[in-house]
Order: sequence, then structure tokens, then C-alpha cells
Amino acid sequence: MSSPWLVPLSLAFGIIVGAGLVLLVVASVQRGRRARALSDASLPDGIGAMLDTLESAGFVVDPSNNVQKASAMAIANGLVQAHQVVHPEIVDLIETARNEDHPVTRQLLLARSLRQETDLRMLVRASRLGTRYVVVLAEDHTETHRLEEVRRDFVANISHELKTPIGAVGLLAEAMESAADDPEQVRHFAKSLMRESLRLGRLTQDIIELSRLQSADPLSGPELVDVRSVINAAVERNRVEAEARGIEIITRGGKHASIVGDSEMLAVAVHNLVANAVHYSPDDSRIGIGANVTDRGIVEIAVTDQGDGIADGEKERIFERFYRIDPARSRRTGGTGLGLAIVKHIVQNHGGDIRLWSQLGSGSTFTILLPEASTATVPVRGENE
Repeated sequence: MSSPWLVPLSLAFGIIVGAGLVLLVVASVQRGRRARALSDASLPDGIGAMLDTLESAGFVVDPSNNVQKASAMAIANGLVQAHQVVHPEIVDLIETARNEDHPVTRQLLLARSLRQETDLRMLVRASRLGTRYVVVLAEDHTETHRLEEVRRDFVANISHELKTPIGAVGLLAEAMESAADDPEQVRHFAKSLMRESLRLGRLTQDIIELSRLQSADPLSGPELVDVRSVINAAVERNRVEAEARGIEIITRGGKHASIVGDSEMLAVAVHNLVANAVHYSPDDSRIGIGANVTDRGIVEIAVTDQGDGIADGEKERIFERFYRIDPARSRRTGGTGLGLAIVKHIVQNHGGDIRLWSQLGSGSTFTILLPEASTATVPVRGENE
């Protein structure tokens, strides 16, 4: 026979157990709601639209570093792939930013894919976005850094190249002063002084020309250019020197070929090729200049000499600024080392290409390739003026 107080005790125990179960269920539901709230949390207002219109690289990550939203440039630059941050350097920056009350900025060198030669130089900023997200913005300084390196190299090369003629002018001036009582010596030094001054003038002009070609808008007023006229102008500029050495310049083709561009620049390009051919050709030889239009609508202008030719190892560098195969000979002939670099820039500015064929002992052929113009779409300069 059970004790009368066991019934109320059992009832109370059941109530306590039931209440506990209810509390556990409620707590579980609340935790689930909080978890769903966290997982379903959307980005702050305006962030998505901002990233959609951002021209630079930018993206937002959640606490697990999953990318929730990224700009097109962030994907194009390879910073984000499959909603993940690619570079561990940026992940490390993000983790640092989570523990800071202010944005964190670093200059990072990031490896690109195997298909690209140079690394990315990025100025990357990361900052907390509320309590949950981190926003990352990256500025691409790769091209700026490359141009700065080019500028430094260019200035260094110019300084080196200017030292020789400037030093020579100074020494010759001193020599003339010392030989003031000897007219023959004065004439000798005067000729040398004139030669060095001309070389200095050519170098200065080539530097100005190359700087102009590297400007933002090198072709401000394109016109219809007759190829034959460009070739004739180049030949005339080199005729005196060629005839003095018995070099015959033969031209053919190009009578009906035309190009859209800057006639003066194109004349400089062809002139530089002809001048190179004259400088490096033996006396009493021939130089050929030919022009034709291919079936693909490409104008080809080829300059062929009978010089010593260019070794295979030199061909890749021949268009570099101040690069010379034979520095001593270039200085004797007054070469600046910028002629072929100028040709390359002019051709590229006109949407074309330049090719080299050469064999030691058999001479060289430089060929400019440019798109043929349509005479119906571009007016000739002077027309309707």
C-alpha cells in the first residue's frame, strides 16, 4: 500500500521534468533562430551596389572568409575565385583587420597565374564592416611601378649616353684653346667638335621624339598617308650619305598603297631603317626598299641591306633603347641607339608590327607591317582646306 504523500511528489517531479524539457526545447529553438539569422544575414545596405559599380578590385568576406560579394575587377585580377580569397597574403591582412578598430593597409606583391609573366603590385586595404564582415579594396599599381622602372632606366641610360659627347665637347674646347697658335690643329679640333655637337643634337632629338611617341595620344590627327611618298622622303634624307659611300638605294612598289596615320612619324620610321641600312652596309653595295599590299590588306614596307647581319642572340634585343650590337661602330657613325626603338613605337602606335630577318654574312631585312587604309573614309590632309 503506497504512502499518501507519494502521489503529490510524483506529480511535482513530472511538472519539473516537463518544465525542463520545455525550456530545453525553447532554448534549442532560440539557438536555431539565432543560427539562421546569422547564416541568412545580408550585406549592409548599399555594399552590393557599390561593388557592382566599382571599377577597381573589391570584395566582402564573412567570418569564414567566404567571399559574399566581389567586383568584376577582383575576379579579373585573380584575387577571388569560386567565392574564395586566392592569395594567402590577403587572407592574413583580413585576419589582422578583424582585430583592429581602424582599416589596415599593405603594399602586396601577389603572384599571378602561370599564363602571366609579371606579378601584381597591389595596395590593399581591409576594414571591418559591422560585427560580421570585412571589406577589402585593392588598387592595382603594377603598371605604375613598371612605368616608374622604365623611367628610371631611361634616365640612367640618357645620363650615360650624354656623358660621352658632352665630355668630348669639353675636352675639344680645351684642346682648341691650347692649340690657338696652330691653325691646323684648331681646324682638326673644330671638325671633331662639330661632329660631337651634331651627335649630341641627334641624341637630343631622338630623346624628344621617343618621349612624344610614349605620350598618351601620339596620333592626335590621323590622315591618309601615301606609302610611296613616305619612302621617297626617307630615301632623300639618306641620299647624300649613301652616294658619298657609293651605296645604291633601289626602291620598288608601293605606288597605290596608303595608310591611316601620321605621315611625319611614318617618314621618321622608314628613314631610321634606311639610315641603319646605310650605316651598316659596306661601301659600294646596295640597299633595297620595297612596298606591297598583301591579300589580307596589310601594307608591307621592307628595307634590305647587304651588311654583316645580326646574330640570333641579338635579335630579341635589337629594338631596345640604347642597345647597340657594335657600340664603337655606332659612335663612329653617329648612332644614338634609339633609332630602332623609335621605329618600334611608331609602328605600334599605328596598330602595326615590325619583323626582322637576318643572317650573319648575308645582311638584314626589316619589315614594317601596317593595316591598309580605305581612301573612302579618311580625308587627305589639305583636302577641302
